[in-house]
Amino acid sequence: MDRHGHLTVQAVVFVLKRHAARAGLAPEQAAGHSLSAGLATSAAAAGVPERVIAEQTSHWGAAMLRRYMPEGSLLRENAAGATGL
Repeated sequence: MDRHGHLTVQAVVFVLKRHAARAGLAPEQAAGHSLSAGLATSAAAAGVPERVIAEQTSHWGAAMLRRYMPEGSLLRENAAGATGL
């Protein structure tokens, strides 16, 4: 947890590695990346705006965030389409 009481990336990775070890898996191979990617993908599929997803996942660049998002979600939120073009 950070000084504001928010769950940090480091805390999530710690818990993930601890549970991987308890399950008999190599903890050094466990990472939080798939959790973040899964959240971004699921949120995009649910129609959550990129800006909101980026704030939650701490992605600073749209290009990196879009690597996790299915193409369909990028086409659903389209400025030209919203204006009837």
